[in-house]
Amino acid sequence: MKRIYSAGGIVFKDDGDGLKVLVAQHSGHKGWDFPKGHIEIGETAEVAAVREVEEETGVKAQVIESVGRSEYFYFDPPSHEASGGKERVFKTVTYFLMKYIGQGRATTAFEVSDLVWLGASEVDEKLSFRGSKEVWEKAKEKIRQLTTDINS
Repeated sequence: MKRIYSAGGIVFKDDGDGLKVLVAQHSGHKGWDFPKGHIEIGETAEVAAVREVEEETGVKAQVIESVGRSEYFYFDPPSHEASGGKERVFKTVTYFLMKYIGQGRATTAFEVSDLVWLGASEVDEKLSFRGSKEVWEKAKEKIRQLTTDINS
């Protein structure tokens, strides 16, 4: 079984109309999730999360803290037809709470078919995957604490 390690970001901003959170739609399977991608050799999860968020969405963001992991299995198409059936993959994604700092350049935007900034109460309904929803619950509480501290 193949193992893949990825990192992603739960990016938030206050645009004057209240708190918004970035959610992306994958161009392949069409599921809604937080932007994420593979951790490159020699790269930390934190660095990979910042890089992947910008590459996929064009959003520059600053890591605040880790908010948890999501682990799941899926089946990957074989790398060549001679191998027969699909390969089982175990994927671990480390998520970071990230604050929006500006627009960057999306270099792998083809991996994302849509992006939305949602109010915190809308995020849970939009997310497609249980693991992401569980991490969102942790992130939501941390965002509440941060925004309370900022606004106090």
